[in-house]
Amino acid sequence: MVSASGAEPTSAPDPDSASASAPDSGPALGSASAPASASVPAPDAASTSASASDRATDTVRTSVWLDRRTPSRSRRAESPAGLDRTRITEASVRLLDADGLAKFSMRRLAAELDVTAMSLYWYVDTKDDLLELALDSVYAEIAPPREADDWRDRLRDLARSYRELLVRHIWISPLAGTFLNIGPNSMLFSYAVQDIVRATGLPLERQTGALSAVFQFVYGFGTVEGHFKARCDATGLTQDEYHQRAMGTIRAQPHMREIAAYSDDIMAARGGDTVEEMRERDFVFALDLLIAGIETMSARTGTGTPSP
Repeated sequence: MVSASGAEPTSAPDPDSASASAPDSGPALGSASAPASASVPAPDAASTSASASDRATDTVRTSVWLDRRTPSRSRRAESPAGLDRTRITEASVRLLDADGLAKFSMRRLAAELDVTAMSLYWYVDTKDDLLELALDSVYAEIAPPREADDWRDRLRDLARSYRELLVRHIWISPLAGTFLNIGPNSMLFSYAVQDIVRATGLPLERQTGALSAVFQFVYGFGTVEGHFKARCDATGLTQDEYHQRAMGTIRAQPHMREIAAYSDDIMAARGGDTVEEMRERDFVFALDLLIAGIETMSARTGTGTPSP
């Protein structure tokens, strides 16, 4: 994953001077990868993004959600008709899906919208602003679980939706643990997760640990799955072809044969004819293990009978 975090200056900006992405970090529940107010404090990596003028006055640009200032209008650019933050954010998501973080720039976005790069600064101050807006917008794709369902089923549904989001938009995983994502869609996701964990019967002091166990697992699983799939697509191989070629290379090395034989035994016992089937079995079982752990700890330390 790519890294660096910077920001575009608020006056006389260089359209491509901002960061392309963020450090490769796991999800901190409470920042962006999962519930924004549910667990541990978010890392302050996003605070490294500061405009040139901000740095001059020691004011750190922390987040688009915290610095609610009006973008500078001193750029002598005219606001194009029909352009707004929603349209800009939607175009950003399309470009990030198509080209990834490394190639994302204000100039490419302006070309996608058929406007000048300077006109984008009527709506955002930095490229990091756009990344935060895009990140929050895709959380709207996570459907809320059915309230009438048992908490276990709701947790499974939400975990699966989050995993699918990470695979569908592989660019969000390096951003998720970096930006302080407290946008509206992230907060709705946060509320849905909190509502589920309240129903487990765990005491309050144990609930954040349960959140971390489940959603950091899902974050890691979905991140690896998404990047593996993207790598296979880039090579022109299917996931099965890529896997078989890798295993064939391992088996051909004498000192690796014992490892390969054990891996073959494990995969045969797990079942599944394809990489996707095997991975799905792993995900389901791992999530069941985590839910069983929550049930056990709830029975041991809970304050009452878990709610449905």
